[in-house]
Amino acid sequence: YLEIDEARRLINASDPDFRELVQAALQTGCRFGEIIRLVVSDFKRDGGGTLHVQWSKSGKERYVVLTDEGAAFFAGLCKGRPGTDVLFAGWNKTAVSRTMKKTLKRAKITPPITFHGLRHTYASLSIMAAVPLIVVAQNLGHADTRMCERHYGHLAKSFVADAIRAGAPKFGAVQPSNVREIANARR
Repeated sequence: YLEIDEARRLINASDPDFRELVQAALQTGCRFGEIIRLVVSDFKRDGGGTLHVQWSKSGKERYVVLTDEGAAFFAGLCKGRPGTDVLFAGWNKTAVSRTMKKTLKRAKITPPITFHGLRHTYASLSIMAAVPLIVVAQNLGHADTRMCERHYGHLAKSFVADAIRAGAPKFGAVQPSNVREIANARR
């Protein structure tokens, strides 16, 4: 997955049409096939902003809840367009793969990731921002948290260390010499 600064570099290094596709992936965690099937009417402004994913890998439809930033992005894309307009016309897997490689090189991001890695980025960064696993799983279209735990839970070591240091129980640590005295007193 990409760190936030790498994602920004990728966005900034993208050509305008590809930039929109990259931002859609980073804002939603949707798969490429889901993104390219979106039409203007799939964006719902009510309730803060959602995307209706009608065709998913599992065959089940879902609504992806958007952040304020994501809702503003999709509102801008949809403004003044008929509801039946395809949001990201003209892309196929080959074109996206080639463009992604060029853009990653321009952004100086190594090791390179695939377009699907933007889904991993969305999920990993959401989890590290303390979004509950079940919420991330539902937004991604998973039935439960197992896929998130297996595929998207590869958290940054610093995040794990910070989370443990901040949230693990604290017992009022006793100095080592006192620990021995207390242990001897109990015998």
